[in-house]
Amino acid sequence: MSHPGPKSPEDLARRRARYLTGLVWHAGSFLIIGVFFAVLDLVGDGRLTWSLWVLGAWAVALAFHGLAYLVDGSNLRERKTRQYLDKARHPDSHTD
Repeated sequence: MSHPGPKSPEDLARRRARYLTGLVWHAGSFLIIGVFFAVLDLVGDGRLTWSLWVLGAWAVALAFHGLAYLVDGSNLRERKTRQYLDKARHPDSHTD
């Protein structure tokens, strides 16, 4: 299986911008719908019950979305690939 060559800085910038836009939409919809669910829950029985479970699960998904954005932005995959290749090419120069 062949991997595509290195992407241009413009391609990487577009990808990061697209991912950030998705994250912002995810956070915005979480906020708006979360307030709506909380109001529905409070109007229903005067307490926050079911909406906390829904929003808690959604918050975990949002946290993973944010973490994926941060990890992707750090070029972790590329850095680790270079590190492992360097280690394979020069086994005596590394101590890990």
